[in-house]
Amino acid sequence: MQFIGGQKIHLIGIGGFGISAIARILLERGFTISGSDKNANALTEALGRDGATIYIGHATEYVHGADMVIRTSAVKDDHVEVAEANRLNIPVYKRQDILEPLMKNDYVVAIAGTHGKTTTTAMATHVLRHCEADPSYIVGGIMANTGTNAGVGKYEIFVIEADEYDNAFWGIPANLVVLTNIEYDHPDFFVNDTVMLDSFRKFLDCMRDHATLVACADSPLALKLANEQRAKGRTVYTYGIHQSADVMAKNIRIEGDKTHFDIVTDHPLHEMGKLVSSLTLSLIGEHNVQNALGALLVATTIYYTNFDRIPEAFETFKSTGRRFEIHGERDGIIVIDDYAHHPTAIKMTLEGAKMRYPNHTIWAVWQPHMYSRTSVLMEDYAHAFYAADNVVVTDIYAARENPIKEIDGAWTTEKISHSHKHYGGDLEATAQYLRNHIQAPAVVVIMSAGDAPKIGELLLT
Repeated sequence: MQFIGGQKIHLIGIGGFGISAIARILLERGFTISGSDKNANALTEALGRDGATIYIGHATEYVHGADMVIRTSAVKDDHVEVAEANRLNIPVYKRQDILEPLMKNDYVVAIAGTHGKTTTTAMATHVLRHCEADPSYIVGGIMANTGTNAGVGKYEIFVIEADEYDNAFWGIPANLVVLTNIEYDHPDFFVNDTVMLDSFRKFLDCMRDHATLVACADSPLALKLANEQRAKGRTVYTYGIHQSADVMAKNIRIEGDKTHFDIVTDHPLHEMGKLVSSLTLSLIGEHNVQNALGALLVATTIYYTNFDRIPEAFETFKSTGRRFEIHGERDGIIVIDDYAHHPTAIKMTLEGAKMRYPNHTIWAVWQPHMYSRTSVLMEDYAHAFYAADNVVVTDIYAARENPIKEIDGAWTTEKISHSHKHYGGDLEATAQYLRNHIQAPAVVVIMSAGDAPKIGELLLT
């Protein structure tokens, strides 16, 4: 397939982060865009304001006149708009089908991993923009620095978050790949960790000739794949905190709401160690230091980067939505929204909360995401909450799944290894329990990939 100027393109599931980002790129490149989704949201509203035609709901006539249709992975072959497009011989593509033609003329930076890829992608994008190497970008969240999840830049550079679910990242022809870490996830798609790791291998096989791989040495599986690629002759650089790497962060220290650290490296690229000796982040946690190291290696690889502006770029970076996002404060109780839904992400988020607010009681409010993930990873979830003083678990957010017998919020709460835990039930009941039991000063960290941020809204009203 190919994109030709003047085409009309219809996108099914345009309210999702992945499809809405593609819609924005195409819209800014001058294509006529329409899209449908079952509900409106901030992404559809923004696209509508900027010139896209947005349909709420789905109907056969929405694809009429389109030159092609792009669908989200959640849309099946029997969807009414897909079926109508097929009847009319309008080509229908999945997201991964269109990534290569979308970026064929660009130097492509693809950032993949189980955790941290959204923050690292947003950070790399912001640093490049700040350092005069303005890229196009697709991020799996709303960047606070730009107010959107995608955009077209001045240069032929494209930074993209590479999503492993549904093997969506197989279509990315990368010149530079960052592997933030790899752990088993998405049991509803990857039947085991071997299948998942093979998917990452195939993604790396899609890299362009003479591509570079950057991997976090603190992640055993990411390091394993990096060593495999090095053995094949790829250029590989590593970064980390705890394991020996080409680029390392040392002397990490927290001062208020900022993290400071020094850069130690033998990395020859642009003599980076001489250019950047230390960095400051307006983010908390070792995981964000790791993210910054990955983004730093991206910035120092791009020829157009103004290296003198790198330290300022990192200090001015603001995280994406629902990544330790302060929702508000009321009567000495701070409410934070975070996207953490994997055991390791929960652990890192709560450790960061404890570092940032050492004199507050930390309340972890967790909405389990999907029955399969909760069941398969329960042993790891059980030990992920030690940095919290109290743990409250809601009902499971089903997402795209049907319930699994005997796997529910109460069962999940019982399995958690913590002396102060409570099953909250639905969102309203959970909010009421918190109102009745929290005493200031306290921090409520709501961890959810679903609709649990509503709890914070209820607490703050």
